Amino acid sequence: MLRYVTTNPGKVREALEYLGEGVEQLEFDYTEIQSSSLERIAAVGAREAFSHAGEPVIVDDAGLFIEDLDGFPGPYSSYVEETLGVERVGRLAREEGTLRASFRCVIAYCDGEPFEATPEPVDRGDRRGQDLAAADRDTATTSDTVDEGAVPVKLFTGAVPGRIVEPRGDGGFGYDPIFEHDGQTFAEMDSEEKNAISHRGRALAKFADFYAER
Repeated sequence: MLRYVTTNPGKVREALEYLGEGVEQLEFDYTEIQSSSLERIAAVGAREAFSHAGEPVIVDDAGLFIEDLDGFPGPYSSYVEETLGVERVGRLAREEGTLRASFRCVIAYCDGEPFEATPEPVDRGDRRGQDLAAADRDTATTSDTVDEGAVPVKLFTGAVPGRIVEPRGDGGFGYDPIFEHDGQTFAEMDSEEKNAISHRGRALAKFADFYAER
């Protein structure tokens, strides 16, 4: 059984669309570290959740990345939404002349076993708490950079390009009203349309291909 560690049952329903069956929700309050990397945040959470559950788990982390604002709000999207608000973030981007953005999601999978080499990176645990570059995660082996006692975590990313616009639409949540993809904001799409092109869906599709062979 695969456990999706989340408080949102909608994420589990979306995962079932890609995996078919064998996924159940697990509510577990894992540590969400402060990091500039979605990959690092998700990997630490998955490792902790696996230690708690004792069976295969997936954890996701996601954010809105505004290109010309150096990726802001990125991994801090939830905090920024709560403190500044979505409309203020949109105004800031437009005042700066910034339109290009993307939604990104990382799915982190851990089952306690090693992984064969594939294009997707593996987080093996960084002893110093620093972020490993994606290209280094599969090759880092020295005790200076890797905690040899840490279980490996496989990472799958998905992204949707778009741009920041004036708020439109009554659906969705979070930054959906200000994020436009292919002429529509996420808030103007129904759930089926959004799931078909969502950043989480794209990450889940990559994971599903891997998991089918696991």
